[in-house]
Amino acid sequence: MVSSRKKNFLIAILVIAIFPLIFLFVFQRIKQPEVTSDNVLPIYGIHTPVEVKLENGDIITDTAYHTIPKFSLVNQNGDTVTSNRMKGVVSVVDFFFTTCPTICIDMAENMRKVQDFFKSDNSKFQIFSFSVDPETDTPDVLLKYAYQNNVNSTSWSLLTGDKPTIYELARKGFLVTATEGDGGPNDFIHDNKFVLIDREGRIRGYYDGTSAEETDKLILDIQKLLVSYIMPAKKQK
Repeated sequence: MVSSRKKNFLIAILVIAIFPLIFLFVFQRIKQPEVTSDNVLPIYGIHTPVEVKLENGDIITDTAYHTIPKFSLVNQNGDTVTSNRMKGVVSVVDFFFTTCPTICIDMAENMRKVQDFFKSDNSKFQIFSFSVDPETDTPDVLLKYAYQNNVNSTSWSLLTGDKPTIYELARKGFLVTATEGDGGPNDFIHDNKFVLIDREGRIRGYYDGTSAEETDKLILDIQKLLVSYIMPAKKQK
């Protein structure tokens, strides 16, 4: 009788000791998805072969990837934001305008979901929304829009500035559209893409910003990218 009680007591202690470890393991697997050769994100844009000279004099062929060009624009607080803000962080980018009555409404809701999911990762993750109607979307208008849409200015920049510059960024920087244009009065871009950018300024994914399912995939891919910087991907066998 006594030994049976001791046995049950020891089993209970063992379960109590092991359960937190199991919970921690499962939580980490959910919070930080495994990065393997099967799910590493692609790199979009032109891949240019370049010759690199090693210290020993050998020359090897490496790859130069398309990266986001430099820019300098103004955010909803009237502060200048440059492309340097994107260095060293994972970013999501989209193109919108505050008076949009259609797709931008869903895009704002889904981007807010992304913002809220990564609200504790401001030092590692940022959002940049470029206005395609900068003449209307002044910093004051963007600030009002930010309040209406619960935009956290510490992690989400609404940007305005020179229209030709923004349209050049959309077409040749972030590659969101194949249409031609010069950013003039009759030129207009209306696109639903969310663009995922890594810490090196390379494009790593495109997502339908009006889709809840695509937004969930974006959130998962952001996690993969963040984890990849602290847990190198496994080499393909």
